[in-house]
Amino acid sequence: VLWLALWLASMSPLAAQVTVDVALDQDQFLPGESLVAAVRITNRSGQTLHLGKDENWLKFSVESQDGYVVLKNADPPVAGEFALESSKRAIKRVDLQPYFNLLKPGRYTVTATVTIDDWNQQLTSPDKSFNIINAAVLWEQVIGVPSTSASTNQPPEVRRYRLQQANYLRRSLMLYVQIADATGRVLKIFPIGPMLSFGQPEPQVDKYSNLHILYQNGPHSFSYTIVNPDGDIIGRQTYDY
Repeated sequence: VLWLALWLASMSPLAAQVTVDVALDQDQFLPGESLVAAVRITNRSGQTLHLGKDENWLKFSVESQDGYVVLKNADPPVAGEFALESSKRAIKRVDLQPYFNLLKPGRYTVTATVTIDDWNQQLTSPDKSFNIINAAVLWEQVIGVPSTSASTNQPPEVRRYRLQQANYLRRSLMLYVQIADATGRVLKIFPIGPMLSFGQPEPQVDKYSNLHILYQNGPHSFSYTIVNPDGDIIGRQTYDY
């Protein structure tokens, strides 16, 4: 017992000297949406820390609060050596979505563990909670992706546009665009902006398979967005009346 108390006492100054926490841009995400975790490391140790030498210096753990097992597809790439001077803070941003199976709605927590090779010790961040939520499908359409090659002997690649509406943060509606392939695998999903509950978006696909969306985002304003088949926003305008 005395040895354990001494060990805990020796560990407590480290947590005060170097802190690790995880921040998210939002706390609600749709299945398949990019989930970027910002790991913030603050150094007050009086020494320069050397981090990022290999892929093992930063690890993530995601758990479901309802007992659902979150499958991990792979470890996110995090290598990239850097020096963190005393009294400085470093932020490492990592998109967790491709590496964890976060498709089931529910409440989850993410933690980050940083290995400090200089001291041969590890620090784990406090839990950061977030929700995976469902969205209502407002509209969808199958498209063919225009070929960039001169040959037209092959059938076009098939994708599906889908407009979804989610009750974001329980206080406003958010309009999302989802792009999936022919098998239904989600290639990209992202919000394009808040919308009013009584306004229905007006989507249209042009001859280049770009998606044009006009929707009301305020009592006297409309947003007009153009998205290409790769999920890039190539145009955005706002109209007031």
